[in-house]
Amino acid sequence: QVHLVESGGRLVQAGGSLRLSCAASGRGFAEQAMAWFRQGPGKEREFVATISWNVSQTFYAESVKGRFTISRDNAKKMVSLEMNSLKPEDTAVYYCAGAYSWIATMENEYQYWGQGTQVTVSA
Repeated sequence: QVHLVESGGRLVQAGGSLRLSCAASGRGFAEQAMAWFRQGPGKEREFVATISWNVSQTFYAESVKGRFTISRDNAKKMVSLEMNSLKPEDTAVYYCAGAYSWIATMENEYQYWGQGTQVTVSA
């Protein structure tokens, strides 16, 4: 069982940067793929980025590729999302998620979810 808590969300201007963090507690973190998903106002939750349990592989949604970077520290049980060149369309609640898989991009592959952190990008 893994418990996930996100932090770092806030209001930021377009073009700015933000770093989200996800702290994990419990067992199994180092065996899980970790990901960030987001849900914008009036939208369905969508995949943002994922990183394999052994840190060897990452994968990004096309909408954030080149702007966002996912990383993890298995010793500290932390996952981060560095977001640069933010756009108003990045406004969403960002969720951290964990899956017992090498790497995963589908929402239904993830067993563990945090409560989310709000990111608002003003124009």
